[in-house]
Amino acid sequence: MSWTTVCRLDDILPNAGVAALIDETQVAIFRVDDKVYALANKDPFSKANVLSRGIVGSVKGTLVVASPIYKQHFSLEAGNCLEDETVSIPCYQVRTEGELVQVQVNC
Repeated sequence: MSWTTVCRLDDILPNAGVAALIDETQVAIFRVDDKVYALANKDPFSKANVLSRGIVGSVKGTLVVASPIYKQHFSLEAGNCLEDETVSIPCYQVRTEGELVQVQVNC
């Protein structure tokens, strides 16, 4: 499995996300301080690729992104929906190599 370089860490604003297309998969990459997280960009409720534009925050100690459409919260670490335990989105491996953000979607 190979890593794909997406951008520089400084290209992602703190507590915000960006979208990347990797091997035909839309990935939402979020930066919280200097830590990065990668989730599927597709909101399972609206079916729109919008999660990278969601609001990053914390709900009861869990780092989350809130969907910009229906406002469900998804864990940045596990991808589970806090409001509906039957729904989750894929998480992807992500790392920083120096100043570069790299994602692995086929793992």
